[in-house]
Amino acid sequence: MTLPDADRDLIVAELGRDPTPTEAMLFENLWSEHCAYRSSRPLLSAFDSEGEQVVIGPGDDAAVVSLDDETYITLGIESHNHPSYVDPYDGAATGVGGIVRDTLSMGAYPIALADCLYFGDFDREHSRYLLDGVVEGIADYGNAIGVPTVAGATSFHEKYEGNPLVNVACVGLLSADRLITAEAQEAGNKLVLVGSSTGRDGLGGASFASEDLAEDAETEDRPAVQVGDPYTEKLLIECNEALLDEELVESCRDLGAAGLGGASSELVAKGGFGANIDLNEVHQREPEMRPFEILLSESQERMCYEVRPENVERVQELAARFDLGSAVIGEVAEGNYVCTFDGEAVVDVPPEYVADGAPMNDLDSVEPEQATRDLPEVVLSQALEAVLSDPNTASKEWVYRQYDHEVGLRTARRPGDDAALLDVPEANTKLALTAGADPNWTNAAPYDGARAVAFENATNLAAKGATPLAAVDCLNGGNPEKPDVYGGFKGIVDGLADMCSALSVPVVGGNVSLYNDSVAGPIPPTPTLAMVGSADGPSPGMTLSGDGDLYLVGYSGDALGGSTLLQHEDGSDAFPALPDDDTAAAALDAIRGIVTDDSTLAAHDVSHGGLAVTLAEMVSEEVGADIAVENVVQLFDETPGRVVVETADLDALLDLAGDVPVYELGTTTDDGYLGVTVTDDGDEYVAFDATTIAEFRDVLTRELD
Repeated sequence: MTLPDADRDLIVAELGRDPTPTEAMLFENLWSEHCAYRSSRPLLSAFDSEGEQVVIGPGDDAAVVSLDDETYITLGIESHNHPSYVDPYDGAATGVGGIVRDTLSMGAYPIALADCLYFGDFDREHSRYLLDGVVEGIADYGNAIGVPTVAGATSFHEKYEGNPLVNVACVGLLSADRLITAEAQEAGNKLVLVGSSTGRDGLGGASFASEDLAEDAETEDRPAVQVGDPYTEKLLIECNEALLDEELVESCRDLGAAGLGGASSELVAKGGFGANIDLNEVHQREPEMRPFEILLSESQERMCYEVRPENVERVQELAARFDLGSAVIGEVAEGNYVCTFDGEAVVDVPPEYVADGAPMNDLDSVEPEQATRDLPEVVLSQALEAVLSDPNTASKEWVYRQYDHEVGLRTARRPGDDAALLDVPEANTKLALTAGADPNWTNAAPYDGARAVAFENATNLAAKGATPLAAVDCLNGGNPEKPDVYGGFKGIVDGLADMCSALSVPVVGGNVSLYNDSVAGPIPPTPTLAMVGSADGPSPGMTLSGDGDLYLVGYSGDALGGSTLLQHEDGSDAFPALPDDDTAAAALDAIRGIVTDDSTLAAHDVSHGGLAVTLAEMVSEEVGADIAVENVVQLFDETPGRVVVETADLDALLDLAGDVPVYELGTTTDDGYLGVTVTDDGDEYVAFDATTIAEFRDVLTRELD
């Protein structure tokens, strides 16, 4: 990729001269889609990012949300999609490293990770190769740095075959007095680079992430993939804590996309300053590096700190204590952003122009067509087996068992439930975390599917008795220059924004990844959402106790569009009708009240795979269920905003539900079978025991181990 002629003309007009080669490459990276959001920023104003609990919203390395007056959390998310195709292990690992450093740069200590992964069809060997490498990369990095991976999702869809997605979120914890930002504070303060030495790995990563993947990307683009070292990252985490303990940091930014050039120019631009940087002072691990290589290298495990002159010596002493390199590379200044090399200025540009001056794209969009109702004929036993054994609804234990999800001793509810729960005694609460999207939903109906993604994540929290605090999104799309692709992307932005606003969930930050196209075509528009909530009351499990009856609470959409069932059957259908805004919010309020009531014995949300998968996940070898539905649509409808509840007190359930519909499903049993009767087809009955269900749902382990 080279600097487009139109951008070069604007830069020449601003500077009054041609840019130097180093300036041209700096602009190319900082004005790329990956850094500047040129196609997506015009759409992002749809999100409501404000709330009493929001301390810092979009625009910094991570968002900051208050749990109480003295305790804050950070929330951030990023993508490492292209790198994970080229080199799945290092691409995914450095995605974890990057989002953790975003957390550090706000003054927080990382306490939890969530990974949302999207691959091509599971039965393809290449998809399994990518899955294996990505999961290993996340596990090795996250486990080594001691941050538990507690939530996430893994999805398979044919349109990801040439371009997988790796979206990683991180939650951090800090006290209010430790908060720092990426906004330079005072001219004359020094810029100190701490961490690994700088090499040539990851060069051009920002511009690489803003292009379609070519057929030869796995070999030609490998130099653009960073190589991580989790043990250095762990030292950096602890060093960052020591620097904060001694109040030595004025502002901070981690080195991610566009390397030192991105971090330092954005840091000073946000504060209204310039900088003087000597690139020769950057500690390097390779000989004879050129100025643009030093400036734009995306070598990992590096942080740029603004430090008062009198504190520089102590910062370097602490870096040395943790076996980290450090260098005073320059200072915050008035005027331009200036970088010198061998005594000559190789960059001399207005900081706000290079960091935030990219012109926005004005793109055409076409709204995608929606499916019409054309339901297939299904054989109940075959449909149940197909849906229960589908890799998208199957158990993801093969993935999360490779992660250390208990390190740090905060994990109160582990992966595999509706949402993870983390103990936060500092604020006398539990923090609930959920993350994911469903490409089948948004591929079928971008706007409605994205509304469903937001509704589903909020339902996951409600099913654990949690009230949402905030969310961050990772918006993934194809080439925005194609009107139909941009139309789908616009749809997921608006759908996510509308439902989050309806549920009073501020979207406080996020990431955009476009140009996720390959020879296989564009990916489905994929709005990954990570949402946190506070859970102060009891939180029921999802395994049936056998001491109550079963009811479905919530509004059903009475359609199968985007469902797992339709991926196996020859038919189509409209996307399920979701409740309107006020009704959706009321439904979740009712669910929270129900699941935290003493009479509720178990609860589990209904989503991917519908009621069939929900019940399959609730039964055990000791306790089964015998339920009846009117038709196949009711069994496989994936409308979110619903939970299956086992209760010992129907009157209490009905009272707490209020106007929200409650449907009788059936009873628990002591035989370990899931029995299903469909009444509109001559009372067709199918039953599977828990062992058989587990075998159906263990397809990842069976095929990958």
